[in-house]
Amino acid sequence: MKADLIITGCSELHTLSGSDGPRTGREMMDTGCIEGGAVAVKDGYVLDVGTESHITGKYRGEREVDVEGRTVIPGFVDPHTHLVFAGSREDELVMKIEGKTYMEILGAGGGILRTVRNTRKASREQLMEEMRARMDRMLAHGTTTAEAKSGYGLDLENEIKCLEVIRDIDHPLELVPTYMGAHALPPEFDEHSEYIDYCCDTVLPEIVKRGLAEFCDIFCEKGVFHAEDSMRLLIRAAELGMKIKVHADEIENLGCSTMAAELGAVSCEHLVKSGPGDIEAMAKNGVIGILLPGTPFMLMDNEYSPAREMIGRGMPVALATDLNPNCWTESMQMVITLACLQMKMHPNEALTASTHNAARAIGRNDIGSLVPGKKADMVVLDVPNLMHLPYHFGVNHAYMVFKEGVQIRPPKTY
Repeated sequence: MKADLIITGCSELHTLSGSDGPRTGREMMDTGCIEGGAVAVKDGYVLDVGTESHITGKYRGEREVDVEGRTVIPGFVDPHTHLVFAGSREDELVMKIEGKTYMEILGAGGGILRTVRNTRKASREQLMEEMRARMDRMLAHGTTTAEAKSGYGLDLENEIKCLEVIRDIDHPLELVPTYMGAHALPPEFDEHSEYIDYCCDTVLPEIVKRGLAEFCDIFCEKGVFHAEDSMRLLIRAAELGMKIKVHADEIENLGCSTMAAELGAVSCEHLVKSGPGDIEAMAKNGVIGILLPGTPFMLMDNEYSPAREMIGRGMPVALATDLNPNCWTESMQMVITLACLQMKMHPNEALTASTHNAARAIGRNDIGSLVPGKKADMVVLDVPNLMHLPYHFGVNHAYMVFKEGVQIRPPKTY
C-alpha cells in the first residue's frame, strides 16, 4: 500500500493513542509510546502507526525519513496565547526586579494598557509582521496549532483589527481565535460595568456577525473584572453561540473558576490561587485547566498552579505559554521544563497536557495525537527519549516539524 510519507528510526514514538476525550488522572501518564515505532502519512493525515517492521512491511512511501534514533511526538498545541500585539515592555522586567507588582505596574499605566496604546497605533501590516515573527519561532520550536486572543484593542475598531489579523495571516501555524476585549478597563471608560455593557451590546454582536472568534475570554481578577461582570459577559457570549474561557484565580481568588465551571466553560486559565472547592467544581464539570507556569516564572513568584492536586482530583490539565509582552516565550519546550520542575508534573503528563489535552482545550479533536485519521502534525525531537526534553533545557530540540504531513522545519531555524 502506498503512503506519501513514512517516518522510521524512532527511538520512541509517542502517539497519545487512547481515550479521545480530555485525559485525567492516570490517563495522563499513558502517551501511547511505541519503542522503535514508525508512522505512515497519506494526504496530510496519519494513515497508520506501529512498529517499524509493521509499517515498512505494509506500506511503501513516496518519501521515507529515517530519524536515526530520535523521539517523535504530536505537534505541540499552545492553547493560551495573546499573540497579536505591538511593541514590547522589557523595561518592566527591571521594575519587577525592583519589587513592583503586576497590578502596581498596571495601575501606573503600564502593563496591558501600555500595550493597548501601542497596538491601537499599529497598522494591520505592522501587527501582522510582528505576529509572523512570533509564529515563525513557535513553529520552529514545534508548535503546530495555537489559540490566539485579542485583547489589546479594547474597542470595537481595534478588536476587529486584531481579530482580522489573526484570521488573515498566511502561515503554516494554525490559529484558533478568541475574543478577549475584557482584558482591562480602557482609558475612555470610568466604570467596569459600563465597559462590560459596551462589550455585550456593541462589540460581541459585531464579532459574532463577522465570524471572527470561536471563544470569548475575560480577565476575572481583582482590579480588573469581578465575577458578576464576568458572568454577564460570558452569558451574553454563550447566548450568541460562542464557547467560553476564563482567566481565573491568577493573582487572587474571586470565585471565578467555580463560576466559570457552573457556566460550562471549556477552560479556566492560570489557576494559581485555585482551592480544593474550585478544583472539585472544575473537575465535576469537565473544565480543562490551562496552566501557565511561564507567568509566575516571569513575575518572579514562588507560587505555581497546584497541578498535582488537580490531576489527583481528576481534573483535565493542559499547558500553554501565555505568550504576551509580560511573559514572552514561544517555546512549549520551556513550558514543559517549568511544569516538571515547578509543578512536579511527570514528563508524560506534561506531554499529554501539551498535545492531546491542549487540543481539547481549544475544541480541536483532529490534532494532538498520532492515530489514524488525525492530522499528521508531528515533531521530531533531537533527544533519545521523552525524559530528556525537560532535563536538557534552554535549547530548541525540534529537529524536524511536520504540519499535515508537510515538513516545515528545517530550513528556517531559531
